[in-house]
Amino acid sequence: MRREGFEYPQAPANNQVSRNKMEFKDYYRTLNVSRDATLDQIKQSYRRLARKYHPDVSKEPNAEQRFKELGEAYEVLKDPEKRAAYDRFGSEWKQGQEFKPPPDWDAGFEFSGGGFTGAEGFSDFFETLFGRRTGHGAARGGFRAQGQDHHAKILVSLEDAYRGATRTISLQTPQIDPSGHVQAGTRNLNVRIPRGVIEGQRIRLAGQGSSGIGGGPAGDLYLEIAYEPHRWFKPDGRDLFLELPVTPWEAGLGATVTVPTPGGRVDLRLPAGSQSGQKLRLKGKGMTGKVPGDLYVVLKIVTPKPKSDADRKLYEKMAQQMAFDPRTSMGS
Repeated sequence: MRREGFEYPQAPANNQVSRNKMEFKDYYRTLNVSRDATLDQIKQSYRRLARKYHPDVSKEPNAEQRFKELGEAYEVLKDPEKRAAYDRFGSEWKQGQEFKPPPDWDAGFEFSGGGFTGAEGFSDFFETLFGRRTGHGAARGGFRAQGQDHHAKILVSLEDAYRGATRTISLQTPQIDPSGHVQAGTRNLNVRIPRGVIEGQRIRLAGQGSSGIGGGPAGDLYLEIAYEPHRWFKPDGRDLFLELPVTPWEAGLGATVTVPTPGGRVDLRLPAGSQSGQKLRLKGKGMTGKVPGDLYVVLKIVTPKPKSDADRKLYEKMAQQMAFDPRTSMGS
């Protein structure tokens, strides 16, 4: 019987590591193999280069650093899951080029649990992409063991997260074909998105990980939630931010305007003399939850372009009558 649940955010996601500057690493170039190399070809090249640059035997001046680079490249390219995720954008970048991962680059990829072998000392590039994933509850040793947990990030709409929904999601599950090449497989799952789930929380699908060993239970599948970009709202936990265009006369005189919220449109009163960048809070109008988030409306005054002589005369009259200088604090 499948059980579902969700958990609160864990440590920062792998693509949230803050770096001042990071260079792209071409792992295929490091191992001197082509992008369509088979797993056997990758293994052979790694073993040959590892023997050449092993610090205990090599006389190359950069042997230790080169050996670490080989190990990192091999860690990615020997693993069908990491290799497929890396290949998603790897062909678009060059070795040494300044690199920033695209937002949610790893969404839709299914990763097995377990830590990385020899990940200690790997580059910022590696850690930013793959982090230090560890399994949850995977028993090791003996003749009966629980299967590995799997992990994936999924993108959901903010509306589905607000109301709750059941959706079919597709996850890429790369596999090695008989010729040794990586082939992208897909599996579809019906997933219940809990009402009020926020970014970083995880949905657990029991028994949807790897099969157990010796009759042991299967591992679980953890789905980390990320929102699809929204045309209006920017989330911050349960709070939402909305940039609202207003006219100069609405801001100056005050007005009641209609604004969208995830739960429907509501009226908002603008105080007279409102300014661009001013934040107005709609309490409880953010994401749902035991304690609902707030919706912060950030005002943006939009000045219409004069389209006629009458429009220009109106602006001229305003300039003469109001005699307002917004730069007085700058000594004008």
